[in-house]
Amino acid sequence: MNESKWIPGEVPFGADQTIYLIIDRLADRDIEIERADLEAVMADLMAGLANDPRRVVAFNTLEHWSEDISALIAWEIQSRCDIAGEPIPEHISDFVADHIARAAKADHERLAPSY
Repeated sequence: MNESKWIPGEVPFGADQTIYLIIDRLADRDIEIERADLEAVMADLMAGLANDPRRVVAFNTLEHWSEDISALIAWEIQSRCDIAGEPIPEHISDFVADHIARAAKADHERLAPSY
């Protein structure tokens, strides 16, 4: 899987609002889907608006921060599907599996004792 080399950094000054950006790969090019709230991001992903989501990034323009929240979104999708007793929708199953696996690996490496 090809991954973007873009890393979220600081964002320009603006209104106090957190914006969520879905990075989606469509026809070998990245497209961006911008949403103003987290529930809209979740609904868009669950409904299949993103064909091949790669990551979700949150930006707060007043506080000048950004964060890749893909693992958080993946865990939330997994939790909602588990609670509902439904499988993860096929169109986002790779996104969920990849980001949960990466988060688990990062946690394992962070918590593993160093000898």
